[in-house]
Amino acid sequence: MAMLEEIINTISKAEQTTTFESGNEMAAMAAAQINYHIMGYFPITPSTEVAQYLDQMKARGEHDVKLIPADGEHGSAGICYGASATGARVFNATSANGFLYMIEQLPVQAGTRFPMVMNLVTRAVSGPLDIRGDHSDLYYGLNTGWVILTARTPQAVYDMNIMALKIAEHSKVRLPVIVAYDGFFTSHQKRKVDYFTDRKVVQQFVGECPTDYNFARDLKKPVTIGAHMNGEDLMNNHFQQSEAIYAAGEVYKEVAAEYAELSGRQYSVLDLYEMEDAEVAVFLLNSAAESAKDVVDRYREKGIKVGVISPNIIRPFPAKEIREVLKNVKALLVGERADSYGANGPNLTHEVKSALQDDKENQTIVLSRVFGLGGKDFYADDAEKFFDMAIDAAEKGFAEKPFDYYGHVPGNPEKILKPVITPQHGDVYKTGLIDVKMDEATNKLKVKIPPLRNLTNKPKRIASGHGACPGCGIFAGLELFFKGIEGDIVVLFQTGCAYVTTTSYPYSSHKQTMIHNLFQNGAATLSGTVEAFIELKRRGEIEVADDATFVMITGDGGMDIGMGSAIGTALRNHNLIMLEYDNEGYMNTGSQMSYSTPMGHMTSTSNVGKAQKGKAFHHKDTAQIMAATNIPYVFTGAESHPQDLIKKGAKAQWYAQNVGTVYGKILITCPLNWKSDDRYGEVILQQAVNSCFFPLYEVEQGVTTITYNPEEKNKRVELSEWLKYMGKTKHLLKEENKEILNDFEAEVEKRWNRLKAKHENPHL
Repeated sequence: MAMLEEIINTISKAEQTTTFESGNEMAAMAAAQINYHIMGYFPITPSTEVAQYLDQMKARGEHDVKLIPADGEHGSAGICYGASATGARVFNATSANGFLYMIEQLPVQAGTRFPMVMNLVTRAVSGPLDIRGDHSDLYYGLNTGWVILTARTPQAVYDMNIMALKIAEHSKVRLPVIVAYDGFFTSHQKRKVDYFTDRKVVQQFVGECPTDYNFARDLKKPVTIGAHMNGEDLMNNHFQQSEAIYAAGEVYKEVAAEYAELSGRQYSVLDLYEMEDAEVAVFLLNSAAESAKDVVDRYREKGIKVGVISPNIIRPFPAKEIREVLKNVKALLVGERADSYGANGPNLTHEVKSALQDDKENQTIVLSRVFGLGGKDFYADDAEKFFDMAIDAAEKGFAEKPFDYYGHVPGNPEKILKPVITPQHGDVYKTGLIDVKMDEATNKLKVKIPPLRNLTNKPKRIASGHGACPGCGIFAGLELFFKGIEGDIVVLFQTGCAYVTTTSYPYSSHKQTMIHNLFQNGAATLSGTVEAFIELKRRGEIEVADDATFVMITGDGGMDIGMGSAIGTALRNHNLIMLEYDNEGYMNTGSQMSYSTPMGHMTSTSNVGKAQKGKAFHHKDTAQIMAATNIPYVFTGAESHPQDLIKKGAKAQWYAQNVGTVYGKILITCPLNWKSDDRYGEVILQQAVNSCFFPLYEVEQGVTTITYNPEEKNKRVELSEWLKYMGKTKHLLKEENKEILNDFEAEVEKRWNRLKAKHENPHL
């Protein structure tokens, strides 16, 4: 090993620049230097930064990668598959539940043999939700048919992203490749990195994009991609795929050797530290292996022969290399940041054991420990305990506990969680001051509400103490809407700012029942809750004096990834309310562009620079989409017009309890990501309404009514009067961007005129 490194260091290497960057930055750097054709992506922590960095470079004109924002990870995987089937070079990055959401597409990509590269920034898979790093997502990818490389450092992330494409496109492989690295450890921690100064060096190394394959790119040579197969053909197909992934193991060695000559950095199949004469070892993936190496040095000083094994590739699994390195090792502890529940050890433990079974002379004792779940830190002291467990097993000749968790803490009955807030329900949320009646003549509801001061005694649904940013409009908007609802609620929060700032175990700001589920499935989840409630009540298994009102709270892009679930729920017409707080972006993951982001607005994935000027297309009109499902009631609202919003809350409750599904969209402020002054929150909302960007209206039983018309009140303002208050839009007011502003204004005017026509004609 040492001799190989000496040889490599003497080779003339390509010119490189030293920097100090994170893994996410280096993944983006590699992608930009390769200059992929397409990146289909969707933001999810902690992989989101990869697309952000690429978008920043795009705005500066540093690459030509076409970045396509998907409606969710399943969509992003589809974009990538379609592009790769066309013969384009394709790139993606994701994490955790996003990886699982796209996983249906991954075997399709591998089974039809279209290369691409995806960075998996590993993170805990919920539930419960935890956004920090472990390998529970990575393990779901082991059986997808993708080649999987693992990167311990930001340097390895850069290098392996370059190697990955060459492996993927190799004639013996032609498979997609995952580069997996640890979320928040490798992804965000900055370290010294060398990268090639001239991107032509990278492009020459990966070579020309292959064209000699059955791509859907030459209309003169039509192809059929993805034809279904019978059992015999599928057997042959999967055999070929199996042969290809094993071939990828040998191709990896070839590519790694070529890359070592170019860069001076060697990535053997196994990264071995002091394993030449080791009698005891630990096997660790990625960043944890680096922590363990310091402990090896200390033990070696004491004369204890220990070492660390960390694979650089786990698909194909390096069984041969594992057997060779463990020939004289008495005990090995395999530490894994994931579990395979019920299997008496996680995945890689069993693969190590399986590899050793083929060596009849091997006597290595294998222990397994699950550690570091949910981003729990792994320190040198923890590595010491791993080595001590293995040493103990070696001395005894057996492992007392072959499999266990490491780092869990027993509970203390004396510290059982107790409610801090006395539960509030029923009559405390009834004022008797709101009157809702159906007008038989018009087939519309008539609502009477008291002056707002008379509703101030109504308790808030969400307690103080949440962690929202200063000036956040979510809870002011939600509480105003809830003022219009009498009695109990059962509320479901999709993942988003409103959820993560009110529930962090063991704390909760919710005074009434709250359920959480992920972005893409909130509406379907709550529909199940509603129907279960109704059925349990019908059977007499629960007793309630009054029916609760069921409300799903979505926002932060939830009506992008969750649109399909929402439409399905609406078409089934369940008795519930879907309420979207619109902050015009994926704010919970750092202000990425969503489909609700208006045209030209700057976000972290629609940057402003010489090559682009913010978001390139118009915002989604969710209210009109939901109205097209013919649900009984759809509305828009804003905190700037409180009486209007409270009335609509009262109507929403009546329709949800008596007719069916309701959808509402309320505009709320996000000073942090809008780059606006906190004190201008209400002004921004007023100007958004008065400019007709966010008109206030309702669609009741299919009939549209504008509930506030700024033109009739002589309060209509230019779009610029709204845009000037936000830093994310000031570039639109510059002369060089006038064309974008004109396009935006024309779209707002078109939608407003269409809405007025519907208001004037009940048949539209």
